[in-house]
Order: sequence, then C-alpha cells, then structure tokens
Amino acid sequence: MKNKPITLVFVFLLFSVFLYAQQFQSEQNQGPDLNVVRAREEFRIGVQAYNRFAFNEAILSFERALAFRPGESLILDWLGRAYYRSGFEDTALRQWQAAAAAYGYTSGQGILLGSIIETVRNRRSLLPVPLVRYVESGRYPNTNGEISLYRQPTAVLACEDGSAWVAAYGSNELVRIDVNGIIRDRKRGPLNGFDRPYDIARGPDGRLYVSEFRGGRVSVLSNNGDWQYYIGSKGLAPGEFVGPQNLTLDEEGYLYVVDYGNRRISKFDPSGTFILSFGVRGSGFQGFTSPTGIAAKDGRVYIADGLAKQIHIFDGNGSYLGLLTGDVLLSPESLRFLDDGTLLVSDANRILLIDPNTAIVNELGVLGNTGRVRITGADIDRNGNVLAADFLSGEVTIMTRMEDMASGLFVQIDRIVSDNFPLVQAEIQVQDRLRRPVVGLDARNFLLSEQGQTVAEQNFLGAGFLSNRSDVSILVERSPATRALRDDLAAAVRDINAAAGNVVSLVSAGEQPQRESLVPAAGSTPARRLDEAARSGNYSPRWRFDLGLRLAATDLLPAEKKRAVVFVGSGAENGETNSLGELAFEQYGLSELAAYLANNNIIFYAILVGGNAPGADLRYLCEETGGEVLPLYRNQGIGPVIQELAHKPSGYYILSYRSGLSTDFGRAYLPLEAEVYLMDRSGRDSTGYFPPLE
Repeated sequence: MKNKPITLVFVFLLFSVFLYAQQFQSEQNQGPDLNVVRAREEFRIGVQAYNRFAFNEAILSFERALAFRPGESLILDWLGRAYYRSGFEDTALRQWQAAAAAYGYTSGQGILLGSIIETVRNRRSLLPVPLVRYVESGRYPNTNGEISLYRQPTAVLACEDGSAWVAAYGSNELVRIDVNGIIRDRKRGPLNGFDRPYDIARGPDGRLYVSEFRGGRVSVLSNNGDWQYYIGSKGLAPGEFVGPQNLTLDEEGYLYVVDYGNRRISKFDPSGTFILSFGVRGSGFQGFTSPTGIAAKDGRVYIADGLAKQIHIFDGNGSYLGLLTGDVLLSPESLRFLDDGTLLVSDANRILLIDPNTAIVNELGVLGNTGRVRITGADIDRNGNVLAADFLSGEVTIMTRMEDMASGLFVQIDRIVSDNFPLVQAEIQVQDRLRRPVVGLDARNFLLSEQGQTVAEQNFLGAGFLSNRSDVSILVERSPATRALRDDLAAAVRDINAAAGNVVSLVSAGEQPQRESLVPAAGSTPARRLDEAARSGNYSPRWRFDLGLRLAATDLLPAEKKRAVVFVGSGAENGETNSLGELAFEQYGLSELAAYLANNNIIFYAILVGGNAPGADLRYLCEETGGEVLPLYRNQGIGPVIQELAHKPSGYYILSYRSGLSTDFGRAYLPLEAEVYLMDRSGRDSTGYFPPLE
C-alpha cells in the first residue's frame, strides 16, 4: 500500500478544531461566540440530513451555517456535496471551487477537490469522445512461484461480477479469475475431464458451452460451470467434429461450431440436435482455408478465415452473403459481439473493433510484436477492460483505456451510518471517470483510515454487483393525452410490476404530483389496487413532469442500489422534440433532472403508450442514465428490459469498522478517508460524520 501523508488528514478536522478553539477563547474573554455555536449546530444537522438522503434539508442547514461562518472550507465542501447529489452540478462546482481555494489548492483536501471538479466538468463536456486506445495494464499470472496456476489460455468469457472464465487449453480446465487476478473456481468437466478445451460461450439461458479440440465434442455446462452433457462427437459425418474450435450462439439459442478439421460450420438447435453444416465450397463461396472466429447476431453469422485474412458473412441457414473485410487483417481468430453491436476481433497481436454495418475497422490496442504474441481470444469485462488470452505467453493480459490509466478511480463515500457508534458503516461508490461502475472488488481493495491511522476491525459487508434485487418507482403521465389511454396505462403498470423486483411507489404526474396509495382496501387485492392506481389521478394540461420525477426518484434514495424510475407516458406528437408538456421543466431543468438521477445511481426508462414517438427530452434522460425508451406493445414486451435491471453492474460497496475517535458527547466531527486500489489504479475520498448525541 502507498504511504499516506498523515499531516494532510488533519485538514479534515480543521473546521471542528477551529470552532472549538474559537468558542473556548470567546468563553474565556467575553463568553461564548454565538455565531460559532450556531454554525457548528447547523453544520451537524446538515451532515446528518445528508446521510438520511435529505439533500434539500442539508443544503438549507449548510447555507445557514455559512451565514454564521462565511468562507469556511469544510462547510463549502459539504454544501457542494449536497448540491451535487441534488442534481445542481453548476452550483456544486462553484462551492467546491471556493472550498478548494479556502483549503489551499496544494493541500491534501484541495488536491482531492480539484480532481473531483475536473472529473465532473469532463463528464458534462459535450465534445465528441474520440476512439479510445487500450494499453497493457496488467496480467493474470499463470504461476505462483513454482506452482502452475493455468496453462495456454485460448479464450476468455466475461462474467457479471467482474470475473472471467478462461479456457486453459494446456491444463485441460476452465478457471474463473476475479479482478484481482485470484483464481476463484476451477472446472475440469465430467469424470473423464475436458480434452483440450478451446473456446467458451454463453447461451441466452446462461448455460456455458465449451469446445474440446482434441475430444471432438462440445460440452454443455450450467451457468456456474457444472458439466451437464455433450453435443456431437469425433468424426467426419454430419454433426461430428474434427478439432472443434470457436463457438457462438444466436439470440434464439442456436449453437454454431467452427469444425476446423472439416473446414465447415455446424449448427445445432437449443436442445443440441444437429441441423445443418455450411461453409464448404460451392454456391458462390470458395470454401474456408482456416476457419477460426465466429459470431452471430440479427440473423447473420460472421466467420473469420485466419489464413485467408478475411471475415465472411452468412445467414442463419448457411447461405453466403459476402465478405465483411479482409484488406487490413493479419491473422483473425476470435470474434465477439459487444453490447453496442460492434465486433471485437482478435487479430494476431492486435485487438480490433469492426462495425458490421460499415466494415470500418479501428485498432483498439496492440500487445508486443507479431510472432511473439498470439491473441486467440478476447472479451471486454464489466469494468471496460479488454481481457486477451495470449496463447504464446500463457497468460491473460489486461488492457485498459489509456485515459483511465491516467485518471484512476473515482471514489465517493456516499453515506455514513453511525447509529451504533463506535461501530460505523460506510457506503462507498467506485466508478471510473465516465461514471461507469467498477465491479468485482472485495476487502483487499479497500483501506479506511481515521486521522492517518488504519481503522480497527475493517469488514467488507457486501457489494451491489452481488445482489439481484432491484427497486423501481413508477411515474405516470396525467395529461389529457393519457386520459383516453387509461387501459394502456394499467397494462403498462401491470407489466412493470410483473417484471420488477419491487415497486416502491407509484407517482401521478398531475398538476400537483402525488404518491398513489398501493395499500389495497378491505376485500381487495394488491393487483387490483395497482390497477386502480394506474387509472386514477387528476388529468390536467398543466401536468408537471419535473416535480413528479423528483418525487419518484426521491422515493428510491433509501432503496436498493439497483433502481430505476419507469415513466409511462404518451410520447411526442407530429415529430415534436418536447414530449413532456409545456410545464415539464418549470422548476427543474432537463440537465438538472438527469444529474439528479445519474448522481444517485437511478436509471430512467420510458414506456410509451398510444403509438407516439419519444421526444428528444426522453431520449436524453435515458441516454444520460443508461435506460431505454420502449413502446408498450413491442414484440418482446417490456418485461425483459425491466428484468435486466437486476443484472446491471453496480459499483456500491458497504464496509464497517470500529472507530477509535473521541466523540465529545456526539458533538465532534469525525473524519474518514477511503482509499481504493485495483491493479495499478487507485482513488480516494474523504468525508466525516457526527456520531449520535450522548
């Protein structure tokens, strides 16, 4: 661990110490300084309100404290935090700038605030983001001293918790490696074991598929890696393999296997029954010389030919559609579709990104020299790193965005709970500089300290990414346009309720937005009450989206960390950009609403009824928070998207410790510093709290 400058930590106590010193001196000379006493009390109330998620109350208390002690750095710091969590980022930046000047720009707290200010400003930039470059940031070691951990990796498959499955061809196993490079699990297949596992893929139902190059078969595993059965066997007949290599599954669960020795592609249905083979010479296609990577999406199958240095396109029935690219490739191997629809390609010692619609090729990063590095498989993990299986070095290399390496981690202590002092809980959020959550951390990644000393009894209590629980708050438009669509509103609310983990509240966005009671009357049922709540409310042309959204989002602040506001509305008519009414942003601007949601980790979804298109305002809120705009009656329904909320990555962590500081009967401001380390990256935050009054 890095040495921490102990002297800087005393900045965090400066305000409390100064107030006490001022009060003591005043009492000795002419009695207590009432301004100091009042400022200290308002500050204490503000800190406690902040930790209850009452950000508006906290702002008022901090403003009153500043009236008594103008320019006090610690009050300005906290006022900036409260404005930031409340969505007023411009005001937060001004307060933080003033606090940094009061602390001193070269002081420890001044430097930390300067980093926060720079990060928030960069997030608000409207400049286009250039193509990122990835550089080597670490490796998952294949040995521990003289002990071999795994050998000759050929494929990588990222997991939701930040870890990754690695197909270890040389050691005949699958290993699951976490973000710290620790092997968490090993799978060696059935009793007779894997026979040279080569590639690993995940089906729509979560099951894993492993090709066995020498075994001439595909093993099917459960989602946690337990072996279930084989598909295919060694041979030349239809449905048989000679050296099966890369795999892919389409959206419907059909499996495509690169049968390298037979120079063809074999397709199987979701039950494992053979359907057809394709890719041999004929029908306008000259046949493969060395089929390698494969990926399927939207009815098309993309197949790389390593020796020919090309990527070909087929449909799901094996009909040849043409060449995607081939002019710039060196030796393409694995292909994998990313969430944005682009292809991640392993090409000799390079990682490429290819747009299948335009065939534009971009180079993300390069490892070593051609001939010394052979990337046989690659994937992007939940933290945005490229994990590359380097067959020649025998290790998995981690490649990180260049700007992330330079900027480190963005760490925020979101909340401190001290009700059981001296036992204290801290909720910490870890992100990168673009607000993307960092998942997969555990106790070894965190260091908490008080006054420069490591805390006692630090315990890791939990992480948001490990939870599959989620909460939603439903916001219903009460405009004249939706009055005639009450059946559709009720249908949308029913679908949301069926798919969501838990409905915290239902808010009617009328002229005066209000929470609808979800408690059923005597003789009724929760489902009937929800249906009634969806239909009821006061419909008005003066309906208020901004106040309704703030109310719905505020209900989620103490809820699960995976959470969302789901808006049910009518959309925009006749191509209008504003779909939320004339008074939509009367009190809170669009950017302020987006910041309030994003800064409190709340996703925004919009469900449209009535057939209208979304306006630019709805699209903006979804884009800024990671949500989507969906028509109610789409073919797939809205359920799968709402259910996916429970599987969204979360960078929230909860730790506890035993404080060793004196509370002065609950009146002392106690500092806390959190440092987070991941490979060669780090970040920190500092804050404080007041224990309960004694």
